[in-house]
Amino acid sequence: MTRKSRVAVFVASIILSCTVLSACAASAAPATSTPTTTLTSTPIPKAAALVKIADPIIPTESFAQCVVRLQQKARDAGISQHIIDTTVANLKYVPRVIELDNQQPEFTTTFGDYFDKRVTPWRVEQGRKLMAKHHQLLSQLTKEYGVPGQYIVAFWGLETNFGGYKGSMPVLNSLATLACDPRRSDYFTGELLQALKLKQQYQFADNKMVGSWAGAMGHTQFMPTNYRKYAVDGDGDGIADLWNSEVDALTSAANFLQHLGWKADERWGREVLLPAHYSFAYLGGKQPLPLVKWRELDIKKSNGQPLSTPDMQAALYLPAGHTGPAFLGYDNFNVIMRWNRSEFYAIAVGHLADRINGGAALTRAVPKQPRLSREIVTQLQQKLNNAGFDVGKPDGILGRNSVLGLQAFQKQNGLIADGFPDQQTFTALGIKL
Repeated sequence: MTRKSRVAVFVASIILSCTVLSACAASAAPATSTPTTTLTSTPIPKAAALVKIADPIIPTESFAQCVVRLQQKARDAGISQHIIDTTVANLKYVPRVIELDNQQPEFTTTFGDYFDKRVTPWRVEQGRKLMAKHHQLLSQLTKEYGVPGQYIVAFWGLETNFGGYKGSMPVLNSLATLACDPRRSDYFTGELLQALKLKQQYQFADNKMVGSWAGAMGHTQFMPTNYRKYAVDGDGDGIADLWNSEVDALTSAANFLQHLGWKADERWGREVLLPAHYSFAYLGGKQPLPLVKWRELDIKKSNGQPLSTPDMQAALYLPAGHTGPAFLGYDNFNVIMRWNRSEFYAIAVGHLADRINGGAALTRAVPKQPRLSREIVTQLQQKLNNAGFDVGKPDGILGRNSVLGLQAFQKQNGLIADGFPDQQTFTALGIKL
């Protein structure tokens, strides 16, 4: 598989959505919770649902040579000779990291599966308790950074289950392993150097720097570069400690969101109701409209009331197709997407924040839908190409081009043109599920 296609899998599937640690957090939720795209990074799926990509394990000699190069890069970056000798020289290769990095889900994740595992009754209740616990801090953060507390707590919940699972893999070894893998060596070399600078700045012990296999750390799962740029010493002890200080972690999340462009006094978006006659002409993040235009199209709030029409843009999202809930995403929806490039994730954060703040559950239930195998999606793409709807080379990933081609096919064949691969569409394409 080419590097380009690997990156596409990592960031471009509209249905393979969730962050690495968000997935871990979901699996780590207490037993009282409900059992637990769109664009984003891929979760760590269960082993039974994985297709392993053949990729050679780096020989010990090659890794040793790489570590020598990393020592020089660390020296050039201003890392002390003591850290180079005691930490960099002793970095370990972790085969499991490469294995996890190379895994691809054999089946897609439906919005229902994703959403139900993340917006759970337990997580809503725990979020409300933590809002109360940190009320004074969150009020201060809202004043200083413009981000309401319910959003900060919602990110915390999705990233690490409110600190319940922050990852347990040695970050320095993980980053070194990925830095020595040629596919994304430059990126992970940079992250490793930033992690070493964190260690040097705060005197973090190697064995305390733990996180995801990809190097994300702490309550809010910051990669080293973002840790260095946006972490804040909120409790004033001289250390921005995202592992052990909830105050530091929540303050850092607010700071990060502000820098990502969070607009104070604006919602993330909302669930909406579509009229029976909606044409689906405007759909997805590439086709935003002013709120006044959505009101003219008879899009309503989930309670049936007309939309208010401040001077704001919004885009319509149908993560489960026309039979599921519909959402308008405002500017802050796009900010959430800059934290994690997943529409599923952004909707889950936004709705969880609403629920934590006392809002109601979804008006329209999320339908139960079958997971699609990559083989089936590849067949769909090939059928669309054969029918004259160019979606590019079939790769088993339902990305933007595939959705547009699917929507055009549906419209031509008198189907509901929501760009979602439902049973009627598969039947029309001659594909048996």
